[in-house]
Amino acid sequence: MGKVAAKLKVMPQSPDVDLDALQERLEDSLPEGAKINGFERDDVAFGLVALLPTVIVPDDAGGTEAVEEAFEGVEGVESVKVENVGRI
Repeated sequence: MGKVAAKLKVMPQSPDVDLDALQERLEDSLPEGAKINGFERDDVAFGLVALLPTVIVPDDAGGTEAVEEAFEGVEGVESVKVENVGRI
């Protein structure tokens, strides 16, 4: 049984969202067995910056669906999209 690394693109609801606080809320919302292996930031447009967390989940956990659902429920998140997935 291996692990899966996925880079997600988390769009905040507005440019006014505090990205550091949003990053903490995302980390706190992770389902059991998942962990974040770092964040990147991507300037989207007009001051809007997306967070790009790399999430590690067990291979048997059903992929990234649980993480995506958890992130979508976090205050300040507009959308969550999987950018890249690979086994490690």
